[in-house]
Amino acid sequence: MHQTDRPQPDYRQLLDYAAPADLLADRVILITGAAHGIGQSVALRYARHGARLVLLDWDRAGLDTLCERIVAQGSSEPLLCPADLSGITISGLREIADHIGKRLGRLDGLLNNAAWVGALAPFEHYPPATWVKVMNINLAAPFFLTQWCMPLLHKADDPVVGFSLQQTSRAYWGGFAMAKAGQRALIEVLADEYHAESAHPLRVFGVDTGPVLTPGRRLHYPGESTDAHPRPEDVTGPYLYAMGPEAVGHSPLLLSRTDD
Repeated sequence: MHQTDRPQPDYRQLLDYAAPADLLADRVILITGAAHGIGQSVALRYARHGARLVLLDWDRAGLDTLCERIVAQGSSEPLLCPADLSGITISGLREIADHIGKRLGRLDGLLNNAAWVGALAPFEHYPPATWVKVMNINLAAPFFLTQWCMPLLHKADDPVVGFSLQQTSRAYWGGFAMAKAGQRALIEVLADEYHAESAHPLRVFGVDTGPVLTPGRRLHYPGESTDAHPRPEDVTGPYLYAMGPEAVGHSPLLLSRTDD
């Protein structure tokens, strides 16, 4: 795998990343899983730093609420893409990319953030239907959405593709663990294939925040204290740095809270 000569920055230092107000000015960025949790907080921060956002999520009401918050903070109104990645077809993903191209002309960044854990279950009892849905949302959809968005990314001066990673290769995580390992492999494939692009090399990054107090976390660990982990708004710094121009030269850029 291609490796950059630049040292990987420290994840914890980037939690307090102080970025210029115009860091993402005029950049068009698609975020999946944007309506809640980390996706929502990253979207609000990207917008504050000048990005024009395309927001994808199955929850249309959640997207509408997020759109109102983005506009209320004085940022550009985002383009909304309500879509359920659990059952979307490859042609449906292509339609999303085509729609972005017709409306905005290019794509500077794509953050594959949507996730669905499914069931935490022993291997011998893991439901096949859950496996299929988990793999669709967490692996097939980001693979083919990224593929269809490549022509739009090639039009950008500094194209970036990012992933929200999660180290779950342990007991009971089943298909989700496999899908997240697959995302890590996809990062390596993209970084190796596109680092030498002559005009505008594609930058690739992954962020593993460790446990965060998201709605999904509360669903699977209802007994945890509400102050046991950081909140989504507390972990946006690494995402902001990785998407911005100060991270040029890092590909792949892998940012992780490794002590959990």
